[in-house]
Amino acid sequence: MSRSVADELVASIDDRSARGIAAAVNRAVTSGALAVGQRLPTVRELARALGVSPTTVSEAWQTLAAVGAVEGRGRLGTFVAQPTGPGAPTRYRRVTEGPGHFALDLSTGTPDPALLPDLGLAVGRLGERSLTSSYLDPAVLPALETELRSTWPFDPAALTVVDGAMDALDRIAQQVVHLGDRVVVEQPTFPPLLDLLDHLGAEIIGVPMDGQGMEPDAFAAALRRQPVAVFCQLRAHNPTGITTTAGRARRLAGALRDHGTLVIEDDHSGDIATGALVSLGRWLPERTLHVRSYSKSHGPDLRLAAIGGAAATVQAVANRRMLGAGWTSRILQAVLLTMLADPAAVTAVAHARDVYAERRRRVCAVLHRRGVAVTGDDGINLWIRVDDERAAMLTLAAQGIGVAPGEPFLVGESADDFVRVTVAQIPDTQLDDVAGLLADAATTAPTWR
Repeated sequence: MSRSVADELVASIDDRSARGIAAAVNRAVTSGALAVGQRLPTVRELARALGVSPTTVSEAWQTLAAVGAVEGRGRLGTFVAQPTGPGAPTRYRRVTEGPGHFALDLSTGTPDPALLPDLGLAVGRLGERSLTSSYLDPAVLPALETELRSTWPFDPAALTVVDGAMDALDRIAQQVVHLGDRVVVEQPTFPPLLDLLDHLGAEIIGVPMDGQGMEPDAFAAALRRQPVAVFCQLRAHNPTGITTTAGRARRLAGALRDHGTLVIEDDHSGDIATGALVSLGRWLPERTLHVRSYSKSHGPDLRLAAIGGAAATVQAVANRRMLGAGWTSRILQAVLLTMLADPAAVTAVAHARDVYAERRRRVCAVLHRRGVAVTGDDGINLWIRVDDERAAMLTLAAQGIGVAPGEPFLVGESADDFVRVTVAQIPDTQLDDVAGLLADAATTAPTWR
């Protein structure tokens, strides 16, 4: 099938540049010559048939993926998708749009609502006073900026507040990543980030991780390809739960010294992480942007994250916002400031951190006894190696349990299968039972092989 499709594509492609190949394939999709769900030739196969480099075809595939015309399915190949417009979050949808509703949904990656601090108390303390007297007021409440700077892992040259961690990554990426740029990420990493980088037309380089963070040799090899940016999660990594050690961070910073690469750190778990906060900004403050989110610790609907670090990029983000949203609600900023100083809220966040750590510990203990591999020791998610991803998900679904597929978290292909489990959502009374079901599913062999 692939050979005939390749022949048809070759006959329809006059311009053999990446843009010309993408345009011809997109015309074939739009006209119906290529059916939705049809498997496309491999990059090397089409490149050989056209007499061009694999890089050219790969760039064309990335352009098509950015507009939702095709979608990659890992080892299965690249398929024609129903066009959904630029920026379609195809990987993220595969994580969040599971087969139906589950009695226990562990696919979400979200905190336990019962463990969030009470927003009502903080809102009530604001009273009726106005926080905004002018559109020209500072974008960040001065008192909140002072509080943020006092806890930042390095002295940031500039700081601003935006609407959550993904909003921060989006706004930074829009400033620093352009079509064809190479970008380094951890392997695996958060699917929406991969969707975002695909949308921008970046070439994504995944660096594998060990128990201490990104592997130094693989990281150095990635840097030799001259990436413009490194996107990383140095604490409670999603999905693996790995927290980068100070020693490993120092080695990574050392490898970066001779490169102009910008570092973007996503501290998405914040105060509910148990690991020590490290930042490459300690060694490279002028080239590091640190993002700290308060969604998982203080409430997703606060929609608050701070960006601090390299002045030129932070200012570029703030300048661009002036042509749109302008600023993040100062009322919400005041709510966060109140919670950061309120003993009851501080206690609630600390309690949540302890509960999440205990839930993780108990589930991991069962999995380890059953010989199931789990990475990391921090955060609200578990990255579990399974014999077969689909078989594991179907087995758990039959028990009323939803988990996230591992493939959307991966850059390219993997020799192993995984699922991500949000351990934060497991009730304390069900920890041992659910852990046992996870272990059973991890070793379930597919019946169709």
